[in-house]
Amino acid sequence: MTSHVIGTHEEWLKARLQLLREEKELTRRGDELARRRQALPWVPVDKSYVFETDRGNASLADLFEGRSQLLIYHFMFGPDWKAGCPSCSMIADGFNGFVTHLARHDVMLWAVSRAPLQKLCSFKQRMGWDFSWASSQHSDFNFDFSASYTKQQQSEGIEYNFHREPERPWRANKEGGGEEAEATFAAMCGVDAPTFERDRPGMSAFILEDGVVYHTYSTYARGLDGLWGAYQWLDRAPKGRNESGGVWWRHRDAYEPV
Repeated sequence: MTSHVIGTHEEWLKARLQLLREEKELTRRGDELARRRQALPWVPVDKSYVFETDRGNASLADLFEGRSQLLIYHFMFGPDWKAGCPSCSMIADGFNGFVTHLARHDVMLWAVSRAPLQKLCSFKQRMGWDFSWASSQHSDFNFDFSASYTKQQQSEGIEYNFHREPERPWRANKEGGGEEAEATFAAMCGVDAPTFERDRPGMSAFILEDGVVYHTYSTYARGLDGLWGAYQWLDRAPKGRNESGGVWWRHRDAYEPV
């Protein structure tokens, strides 16, 4: 017997209309936040970065490929890793389709990681992806945009998501798996937890105007929820994210057959 509230259609409709008013309020609030994101000051990117791509070396400006806007997903995949982060992978599973739409709307989308290009290409082939993915292995790009940290920074405490974080905070919610989740993800990538922690997820936005590249926006941690397509569906499912049992997702090709 279910423990959930059972009601009539009329009771459901009354509650649904109240929720609809609140959803509309949230939508309008989201529209306003989007306008405020776009109103942030632009910061010139004065440093030169070199990325390795499957078409050769490229600068940050080259990644625009003739568009005026560039979105970069900071994909967790360190130099010593055997596979990309499973969480980043689930987010990236949604890239293949909409990158074409973005590119036709003056926006280029790239994933960028510190792993060597050969590893990225191999993993990309494994996952069946065809979006653009560049290696920043020989540049400071990830470090400068708060997506990677050195061992020394890690030992001293790092600044992530615009604040200094407490010790071992990543996915530290015990109800959601805590350190066990962290160790599980690290094992999926073939590294230990401290190595795994030195790369973090995020996205950064840039614009190219009059030959100058400007940094316009970055977001990290829960700020990426809106880009995580599977979560948007789960938030509308009867049981929601339903993560009290800890880590449930894997690389797409690692699930048991059902």
